[in-house]
Amino acid sequence: MIHSADGVSFIRLVNGDSECSGRVEVLQRNQWGTVCDHGWDLREADVVCLELGCGLAENALRGAAFGRGTRKIWLRNVQCSGHEASLTRCPRVLHSYLTCTHDNDAGVKCSGTLLMPTLSLLSPHTVFSAGETVRFSCTVLLGHHLNDFHLYKRGIATPLVTQRVDSAQTRVELTLSDLETTHQGSYSCLYRIKGSSPSSLLSSPPSNSINITVVELHTPQHWYNTSIEAPTGSVIKGHSFTITCSAEQQYPGGSFQLRLIRSNGTVRQSLPALSPSVTFTFSNAQRSNEGYYYCLYRVQLGGRTFTQTQC
Repeated sequence: MIHSADGVSFIRLVNGDSECSGRVEVLQRNQWGTVCDHGWDLREADVVCLELGCGLAENALRGAAFGRGTRKIWLRNVQCSGHEASLTRCPRVLHSYLTCTHDNDAGVKCSGTLLMPTLSLLSPHTVFSAGETVRFSCTVLLGHHLNDFHLYKRGIATPLVTQRVDSAQTRVELTLSDLETTHQGSYSCLYRIKGSSPSSLLSSPPSNSINITVVELHTPQHWYNTSIEAPTGSVIKGHSFTITCSAEQQYPGGSFQLRLIRSNGTVRQSLPALSPSVTFTFSNAQRSNEGYYYCLYRVQLGGRTFTQTQC
């Protein structure tokens, strides 16, 4: 039971299976009475649920669904817009030829708290390159009184994306563009509904969480190590030489590939990137080793292959 916004009446729900369902009763002149169900629908039920702090209306029930009252019928032909602060603030049809009895007592079934929305990933994968776009959808089952949806990243108090919606819209797409590594993490969404006063907004519980990974590969570098007798940029036939590939950013399962470009094709060698740099060793330099060498870093994450090539 709560004190109504008009400062005169109280409102309560009776005979329901929870504190947020039952026959609607208001207190006027120190006496509890019922509400007639003529014209009773979700708009009136929403006002009652919001006034009681019971979320949104799931059902507006007619025909004394929660039993017949025994005293006065205080409100008849209530015509709410759905945004009033109290049921007693709603307009009423004063002249009606319809007769109300306690067989017409109105009831409501409220959601209790606001329902948790569902966050889904519209993009086909959870791993992204820096600069790409990720698309989420946020969905709620009850679609009335909605004001906006928000996308949050765990650890950040303010939403990264806000989308205003029509009051009956139940699903919205939330897009993060031009991803950076700082966008990597866990995301959830919530929605807000218009409360019992024009300026109040009620927030839903957060949705389920979805994790995304943002991959940013740095350009690999390479350098040669040859015998001291060899001229700069050259290797003496029969001598050993090494080529080291290095990259700043490492991911589990990555590998370095050394490519040799020759006139008759490309030769490739790979080593796992167990450290920030790996060394390819050639023990006996021959003419077959002549050509242009460059390094490539490659890693597979989330079913995608990411590659960064030396410029």
